[in-house]
Amino acid sequence: MKKFIGFFAAALLLMSCDKGGTHSEGTGFLYDDGVEHGMIVLGDRLDNPYTTENAQKAFSAVYPTKSRDIVQTTDLYVRFLPENQEEFDLLEEMGVQMLDHPLDFEIITEGDYYHDPSVGEDNITWQYAVVDKDFDFPDIRYEIIDECFLADNSEQTKSMTDIDWAAVEAESYRLTGNADMLDESSLTKATKYNPSGRITIVDTGANGGQPFGLAGVKISCNTFVKFSSTYTDRDGYYTIPKRYSAKLRYRLVFKNSAGFSIGLNLILVPASVSTLGKGPAQGLNYTVSTASDAKLFRRAVVNNAAYDYFMRCSSSDMNIATPPADLRIWLFNSLSASSAVMIHHGAVVDNSKLRSYLGMYALLIKFFAPDITIGTKNHGSYADLYDSVVHELAHASHFSKVGTSYWNQYICYILESFLISGGTTYGTGDGAYAGHCEVGEMWAYYMESMMHKERYGGAVPAYGTSFWFYPQIFRYLEDRGLSRSQIFAALQEDVTGKQALRERLIELYPDKKIMIEQVFNRYR
Repeated sequence: MKKFIGFFAAALLLMSCDKGGTHSEGTGFLYDDGVEHGMIVLGDRLDNPYTTENAQKAFSAVYPTKSRDIVQTTDLYVRFLPENQEEFDLLEEMGVQMLDHPLDFEIITEGDYYHDPSVGEDNITWQYAVVDKDFDFPDIRYEIIDECFLADNSEQTKSMTDIDWAAVEAESYRLTGNADMLDESSLTKATKYNPSGRITIVDTGANGGQPFGLAGVKISCNTFVKFSSTYTDRDGYYTIPKRYSAKLRYRLVFKNSAGFSIGLNLILVPASVSTLGKGPAQGLNYTVSTASDAKLFRRAVVNNAAYDYFMRCSSSDMNIATPPADLRIWLFNSLSASSAVMIHHGAVVDNSKLRSYLGMYALLIKFFAPDITIGTKNHGSYADLYDSVVHELAHASHFSKVGTSYWNQYICYILESFLISGGTTYGTGDGAYAGHCEVGEMWAYYMESMMHKERYGGAVPAYGTSFWFYPQIFRYLEDRGLSRSQIFAALQEDVTGKQALRERLIELYPDKKIMIEQVFNRYR
């Protein structure tokens, strides 16, 4: 598996942006995010208090004069073994919430993922889920582990106001030897909570160094087969929809409500998940900072930078195209370069010329299908990562406007420049499709510089101005009255160079012709 990832990274390196202008790492790269971040270590299997049989025993203990037949199976605890991405996606489309580790085992060591040793490492591992008792199973391999009773999932039991289901649930924990998992308040009275809290992050360069919300991130929690999830709001607040009385395992799943995810394709490596550990049923507050786990910090920064960019694309702010929905962002800790290859949305691999360049890598790249890759090496601060993310997302907005044909030609230029020049990122501006790169990088470096200034203050950084293209043209246009939205409107599919850009801007804004010509004449 790592060999394949190494092959992929070598190919990806050819298509990356790098502020320094050259790639210095070489291609002897092994992927080191996720796979080496720690696999969950399981201990003994525990007696599940939510099985129908155990719930019936607990009901009889609490209500000895009532019939235990009131307690009937509401859900099935199952595991699926999808053969490919299509089968996995089908289950997700059916609303199945899956975890990659069993829910009824002691966890000796927390981690970001689990892979069943009986399943080859290049295959999807068993996916554990809870489905309705009447679930219509598709033609995907599955096993039913337990029939379960979850009172919150039954309209019939919820209407029984004379039954204290919290007390029944707590009793089931005691009878199955899991009383130590109950929240302290449940030891003296039957109490359930909707877990709520706030997840925050610290950017020492912004907001006066005070924490602000980790926005739009998915927070998941569970106790045995009873699990639920929700998304934080823009200020980091969340409320889990299900009610609990036991201590919970909390996890951040980096799939954002804005429409992007951080982490590798689920075929081979799980999506990025950072475990927050156990917390009370009432909820968990957590602050991410540079003192936190390094991978958690990087994921959280990229999450917030991307969320900020997506929100700022709105008509009330920058008024530009948002990146495509279901955007896939990967983090590479051994690279400093980043890229907007947009493979998941159709770029690169469906172009014959690109396939001839990539050779054996083409199939691997299509298989993994990222859109954005962020190299985090030497990006130790929040600001460094923020700049890289908004740069690549500016490319993604451009892609939304011009499409895959334009993007394939853009990437062809990057590949040719790298191979012909011996490693220079953007070449010298000569050759076919150089204009695609000129316009694309002008836009991305301009956006990176301006958004950095707007977040952190100070002077506008001169990002990209040492190259042969001129991102400062856009800065001067904005200073002289063209809005960011008006500039973006000119980045059309047939605008494939600085001269074409100049002509389109004049065509769109004839009343500003003299100003536009003055700015472009300054940078010939």
